[in-house]
Amino acid sequence: MARLLSTELKDPRLGFVTVTRVEITQDLQHAKVFVSVIGDRHVAKQSLLALESAKGFLRGELGHAIALRHTPELSFVEDRSTERAIELSRVLAQTSAASAAAASAAASADEEVHDDAD
Repeated sequence: MARLLSTELKDPRLGFVTVTRVEITQDLQHAKVFVSVIGDRHVAKQSLLALESAKGFLRGELGHAIALRHTPELSFVEDRSTERAIELSRVLAQTSAASAAAASAAASADEEVHDDAD
């Protein structure tokens, strides 16, 4: 699927799309393709529209590439886990910096109290 998206699909609406995982039902009739899209919300929306438009073509190409009796129906879902991980990392870095600054300020205040006591 990843190869098909990168080499065979020529839709100008398609941004930089990466297949992150695929979930296939036990009866192999349906496949949920999770994709990560680099870009803003507009790029992601346009990319998902392009994938939906190309669903039939992609299913046909997939059918030629794999040896199954029936090629699964495809549905595309945006995977925003990378985006959430980046945001979480940013928040943790800010929190860590704020904690370090507070600890430094507390240490400075503690030193001033001890200097005044002397």
